[in-house]
Amino acid sequence: MTKPSDHAAQCGAELIVKNLVAHGVTHVFGIPGAKVDRLFDALVDSPIETVVTRHEQNAAFIAGGLGRLTGKAGVAIATSGPGASNFVTGLATANSEGDPVLAIGGAVKLADRLKLTHQTMDTVSLFKPITKYSVEITNPLAISEVMANAFRFAESGRPGASFVSTPMDVLSMPADAPVLADRAVPKTGAAAAEAIAEAAKLLKNAKRPVVLLGLLASRPDVAEAVRAFVATTGVPVVGTYQAAGAVSHELVDRFGGRVGLFRNQHGDQLLHEADVVVTVGYNPVEYDPWLWNVNDARKIINIDIVAAELDNAFVPVVELVGEIAPTVKALAQQAGKLARAPQLEAILEGYKVARSGALRDARSTSNTAVHPLQIVRELEQIVTPDVTLCLDMGTFHIWLARYLLSFRARQVLISNGQQTMGVGLPWGIAASLVNPAQKVISISGDGGFMMSSMELETAVRLKCNLIHMVWIDQAYNMVEMQEKKKYGRGSGVEFGPIDFAMYAEACGAKGITVTSADGVGKALKAAMDIEGPVVIAVPVDYSQNHLLMKPLAQLGETSAAA
Repeated sequence: MTKPSDHAAQCGAELIVKNLVAHGVTHVFGIPGAKVDRLFDALVDSPIETVVTRHEQNAAFIAGGLGRLTGKAGVAIATSGPGASNFVTGLATANSEGDPVLAIGGAVKLADRLKLTHQTMDTVSLFKPITKYSVEITNPLAISEVMANAFRFAESGRPGASFVSTPMDVLSMPADAPVLADRAVPKTGAAAAEAIAEAAKLLKNAKRPVVLLGLLASRPDVAEAVRAFVATTGVPVVGTYQAAGAVSHELVDRFGGRVGLFRNQHGDQLLHEADVVVTVGYNPVEYDPWLWNVNDARKIINIDIVAAELDNAFVPVVELVGEIAPTVKALAQQAGKLARAPQLEAILEGYKVARSGALRDARSTSNTAVHPLQIVRELEQIVTPDVTLCLDMGTFHIWLARYLLSFRARQVLISNGQQTMGVGLPWGIAASLVNPAQKVISISGDGGFMMSSMELETAVRLKCNLIHMVWIDQAYNMVEMQEKKKYGRGSGVEFGPIDFAMYAEACGAKGITVTSADGVGKALKAAMDIEGPVVIAVPVDYSQNHLLMKPLAQLGETSAAA
């Protein structure tokens, strides 16, 4: 409840900070400037830790990673004009990934908004298309209302990004208003009983049902429900890249792998053969429906917190809209044990054999560069359940998503909405802040790493328990391999070498360079025993990348990559 002290004389910046504190915010990330320095000054007198980043984009990335791991909106702050606009990529990523974030951007004085003064920019309009909520506070009496709604929009339903513009003079004006952060968002409960009954009937009559897990399935509570559902029904399950960790180790025999980008996996074959597909917490942005629901031939049961955004290839026959975890549990109870289809069982066995064979037989064609699956083999020994893995975007993430299994909800963070380069290290910092005692491994290519590598100094300053692995080939390889397939050559993808071990040392981190396959495991083991950030540089042999795009004979040539 509101206390009398909430109404004490204060300025707008102080009231914003009070709202942040009341909402349980522990860290804010960003860079100060003249239009928001009053806000940064107010943060000094609060229990919130201010983490100064080296780029606003990365501040939004870290806040998004924090949001994904905790379910509570991470907070980023930037000054007006280019400071705020640097949030764009980070907020677009968070919004399409379903990560709750609140970004606060400074603005010129209210009287100057229509003038050609420096750093004036209509940031509210800029962020409207890529957030759930984008507004400007034009009166200090509205501060608590706006802040409360910004958090609500970011954290409720399918989570995403909120943006709040704070004019310079509003931050300094007297703000005599109560804090509204103690108002919890009401729970919707499970989906309607009639819809659950209809879905259960459809499943019982199905001959080849398959479950497709999306990002929201990797929430801890939903993952628990999913595991109970799979254990009860025995249905084969596949996941998008973002659903990593939703299936437990005990149910690995029901897991058909991850699907995404290229329709050539055993999981794709399972979906192709299915007559009914149950989607759980799935968003089409994760994997285009036209790729897995070819010719719209499958009946879809969609379980989500919000109604589906319809697509020609994604028109559910039954929608279970409500809290996902209790809905999945209720459906499991009504569906019961389902018969196993021999052809689906054969595909599951084929996946197991193919994966283990690929990992066993992988060898580099180079004396100095390492085959991706040789690195995966070593990571399997290191990425135990108490290690969090944060992946950047690049060819490496396909190798890892397909072959490195995980069995803890939100153990692996992958971008598959915007497929944003540069997220790996910032997400690693976020994971380290959430669980300081646990080791975090973040991985990027040499291209993606240099888009956010300046935050290595931030990781050093924060004493993050972090290992960052850089896969080196001196090219934007994910683009290159697709260009080579389409045009027979790469174009505009090559860049020069960097001594990443020396770069790490210059930032105050430890640097390790790997020069052969047998050095990967040694480097990882050594890094696990080092306190503070470590960078491991590994030259990678990508000569077998064409296998990532090789069509599966049973499915033909189909790809979403472009």
